[in-house]
Amino acid sequence: MIKVRRFTKSDVKPLWQLKLNTIHNVNRQHYSLAEVTAWAPHEYNESAWVERVTKINPFVAEVNHVIAGFADLQDDGYIDHFYCSADFQRQGVGAALMQAIFNQATKLKLNSLYAEVSITAKPFFSRYGFVEEEAQRVEVRGQKINNFVMRKVL
Repeated sequence: MIKVRRFTKSDVKPLWQLKLNTIHNVNRQHYSLAEVTAWAPHEYNESAWVERVTKINPFVAEVNHVIAGFADLQDDGYIDHFYCSADFQRQGVGAALMQAIFNQATKLKLNSLYAEVSITAKPFFSRYGFVEEEAQRVEVRGQKINNFVMRKVL
């Protein structure tokens, strides 16, 4: 069973590890080693990550008390983070997180949602009604990384 809850301070390090592992193990199928290393460097800056993850206040998905993914929705409809652990791909974790985002969007009375989506995540977001607005190459730590701006009108 998948349980979705709000972020707590004890999630800080596990969420960093999940993000790092997902990018290096799942996104690696579409991005080079140099790209994923720029996107998710192994160096852990705890203060910067604490500040960032506290600010985005993500939803956290657990399966049997194990963190399986996390995602956030900002007040303007921006989805800044959406990660599912490599160990929990295609098991409903993404669907549960997306439902939490849709529920929050309803509470916030948003007209649309948008995200900068990786090549890997694009088919998933498409299944939930997100449409590509723009393909882009974003520079991250000296690497040009391809992704897509996608939007869903609510």
